Amino acid sequence: MADVDVLVVGAGPVGLTTAAELRRHGVDCRIIDRLAAPEPFAKAIGIVPRTLEMWDTMGLVREALDAAVPHLGQLVFINGKAAPRSELTLPPEIPYPFTTLPQYATERLLTEHLARFGTEVERPTELRSVEVRPDEVEAVLAHADGRTEHLHARYVVGCDGAHSLVRKAAGLTFEGDAFPEQYMIGDVEVDWELPAGYSMRSVNLDANGTMDDMLVCIPMPGVRRYWLSMLRPRTRTGDEDDSSAPDGMGGGRGPDLGQIQDVLDRLSPEPTTASTLRWSSAFRISHRLVNQYRNGRLFVAGDAAHIHPPIGGQGLNTGVQDAHNLAWKLALAVRGLATDDVLESYHTERHPVAQEVVNRTVRHARTVRHARSGLSNNGDDTETTLRRQAQLLIAYPDSPLVQPQAADSTPAAGPAPGDRAPDCRGLQSDLASYPRRLFDLLRTPRHVLLLFAGPEHISGDGAARLEACAAEAQHAAHGLLDAYLITAAEVPHDARPVGLHPPRVHDTAGEFHDAYTPRDGEALLIRPDGYLSGRFHPAAPQHLTTHLRQTFLTPTTETTPSHTRSRTALTHTNQTAARDSKTTPDSPAPALST
Repeated sequence: MADVDVLVVGAGPVGLTTAAELRRHGVDCRIIDRLAAPEPFAKAIGIVPRTLEMWDTMGLVREALDAAVPHLGQLVFINGKAAPRSELTLPPEIPYPFTTLPQYATERLLTEHLARFGTEVERPTELRSVEVRPDEVEAVLAHADGRTEHLHARYVVGCDGAHSLVRKAAGLTFEGDAFPEQYMIGDVEVDWELPAGYSMRSVNLDANGTMDDMLVCIPMPGVRRYWLSMLRPRTRTGDEDDSSAPDGMGGGRGPDLGQIQDVLDRLSPEPTTASTLRWSSAFRISHRLVNQYRNGRLFVAGDAAHIHPPIGGQGLNTGVQDAHNLAWKLALAVRGLATDDVLESYHTERHPVAQEVVNRTVRHARTVRHARSGLSNNGDDTETTLRRQAQLLIAYPDSPLVQPQAADSTPAAGPAPGDRAPDCRGLQSDLASYPRRLFDLLRTPRHVLLLFAGPEHISGDGAARLEACAAEAQHAAHGLLDAYLITAAEVPHDARPVGLHPPRVHDTAGEFHDAYTPRDGEALLIRPDGYLSGRFHPAAPQHLTTHLRQTFLTPTTETTPSHTRSRTALTHTNQTAARDSKTTPDSPAPALST
């Protein structure tokens, strides 16, 4: 018998997200990291709107918004002259903006969030080896006190970076290349008077239009505090002054304050002085992509699966969304409720996303020497470019878990199966005097079924069919599904008796209709990660249950939601006792968050 359901290796943002989401779904897990303490460095700083939406569902967004600062756009200077600025302004229906938050702050917030579930990072604990067996994985762990532990886990998730041991143990390839240029980064304060909230990109182009010098400054929390990225200067021989700079923002010897000041003197649009150097590093830009996200019981996420140029703040965000995608699927597998397609869909869905990010950032990095704009649009209009940068266009239409589009049917208006489920406001429930957002209903580790009732489905046979859809769908999902009746704006608020199930939410302002364009009597099924699983019109119980069986095993009379957890959730104290005694104490499982 396994000692733990899931072992998470690596406690950066991706590993912490994986562990926190597993615990939110009621899964027993341990998370280890080889470092004795988190690194106090602002390596990755950009947080895109889709990640904030994800943190909303996790219950973390308030803390993140309190700690972050807005990223409003980018000022561009070419050979010292101002070029058109780029504005990072999204449509008003998008609930969250672009922001910046130092990686150490992101890790702190996630660590505190994870601790609320009774789980702490085990430091310093290093994974030495992994051996996969038919029903479990044996992981050999080295502890700081010299102990060697043989841990048996049902699954292992490698969030252990570009040099991932889990990836190597899984036999996965990591093909790619590195750019020849070297870069420097520094976390400093500057005393210029440029508009707050804007990043700044200044380049020098030679007579052929080729960039030969570059400075990018991104605002961070603090007074005139910026994250600076610069080309590393070449020596008289034409080579960079330090050939030892590693791939990624690691431990390469960084610039001192004087070297950063030299770059500012050349490229700053106004005279300025740098001070308070908190951290600096040097690195090469690499781009690599794993061939598979999963091999049996071993999974990889984040930098263990993909690395690419740090353009547009895509790396950390892509990684934490890997974790968000994987956790709910692992939770179903741990409970014995998932088909194998569920675990396999992790690769099917996330690998193309990473492939697109790698290709796009590499393409931009290769053309930036001739670029005269700070925002690469690849031929798209401005709003599409911003939505892609915000990771709001990620979709999984080819997933085995998503309702396929019939070849002979016309796609419904609004988001399609596989698309992100957008937020909306103005929803009025029977038990609250204030309007709610749709994201309030989606803040749950369960699937959510939305049944849209217009005049033809608010009563009579239409209403009865929607109620039957809710009951059958909840049974097919082993109870791990919440259902709501969304009544159209034109339906009188008192047209349906209070107290019936599923609960009623009135689309008072018509914003749900504007966002989804639902038809009277249509059912919309949303997954725990906030993506549309299917749209069914007219809603029929058999169509919903057939679709849900692509995700959930067929329920039996012996399996009920209260008995489907394969293991109990343990507090950190109990986990430690179990690790030392090689036994797992029995304790009641926590209730699912709702």
